[in-house]
Amino acid sequence: MAVPAFDPKELEVTGQTHTIHGPAPLYNYPVTMGEAFIAAVRDRNPIWEISGIESQIFTPRLIPDNVARALVFESKPFDALKDGGGKDMFGIDWEYIPVAGGSMVRPGKPFMEDMNEWEEKIVWPDVDSWDWEGSAEENKEYVSTGKNIQVWFQTGWFERIISFMEFEGAIMALFDEDQQDAIHAFFDKLSDLYINIIDHFVKYFPQVTSFYMHDDWGSQKETFFSPTLVEEMIVPHMKKVTDHIHKIGRCAELHSCGQIMKQVPNMIKAGWDTWSGQVMNDTQAIYEQYGDKIVIGVIPEQFDPETTSEEEQRRLAREFVEKFCDPKKPSVVNLYGTACFTDAYREELYKQSRIRYSK
Repeated sequence: MAVPAFDPKELEVTGQTHTIHGPAPLYNYPVTMGEAFIAAVRDRNPIWEISGIESQIFTPRLIPDNVARALVFESKPFDALKDGGGKDMFGIDWEYIPVAGGSMVRPGKPFMEDMNEWEEKIVWPDVDSWDWEGSAEENKEYVSTGKNIQVWFQTGWFERIISFMEFEGAIMALFDEDQQDAIHAFFDKLSDLYINIIDHFVKYFPQVTSFYMHDDWGSQKETFFSPTLVEEMIVPHMKKVTDHIHKIGRCAELHSCGQIMKQVPNMIKAGWDTWSGQVMNDTQAIYEQYGDKIVIGVIPEQFDPETTSEEEQRRLAREFVEKFCDPKKPSVVNLYGTACFTDAYREELYKQSRIRYSK
């Protein structure tokens, strides 16, 4: 897509959208927000700096995992307290924990204690039996906003075996040579399942533009496992899915929590288009080192909106654009760093990034 020149008329506020930190203005954009997201993340030819407002989460209750994990976003309201939890697509029972705002596998005896048991114990979901047509009809308007319609897979590869074996069993299985062949075989079939679900989404919801897949790899201080282990055990199976996502013209987004800076090369090898690390990661340093190979969600310099003048806010926005909006090395704004954003900062960020990206 050719990047149009900036027109000051674009700064006309046409409405507002809701973010996790409150309302944010919408402008008179030259293209849809979904088109801008694809241009930046998949095509690496950005039109303006993506800041999160361009995306709309789509996690319909059609997928058992979304109900089990108590994170349903679709046209019909969802009461996590009342309806969250239950069995996921593999029949594993999850319990919604209100104080945590999410679900965990119901504690007790793990479903499996050895990955070599997977072929005899695991019952695979019948994806065709899910009510895709009914969900498509019910969510017809929900997915027609012109935003980046972002489908979440909340349980990735490592997280999936955690659900079967609990954390200690899962992480030991990755290291255990006697279980590694079984894990590879399971991950290969799991990737085929995810591809099947992705194809159903594209068939019934063609407006979907990205798939946002969760697989946490670290704690507050360090990654759970070495980059060598991740490259051997997880990367090939992720690559199978990201290759398919790219083949069908969609974006592949990774969500992975923890201090995992040393795993960024594996994200690149696995074919992810973008990753936004949590605040314990030095996202600005990661951008400098790897931003030419993967679109990094950069956390801007933080400020107190109550004590920072509008002039200073705009200066900070211009400084961010100068550092991180390189047309040959695009970034996106990391949502973990947007709590301080004001209308003035957003306007200056949009304006200056439009100007820089259209040169």
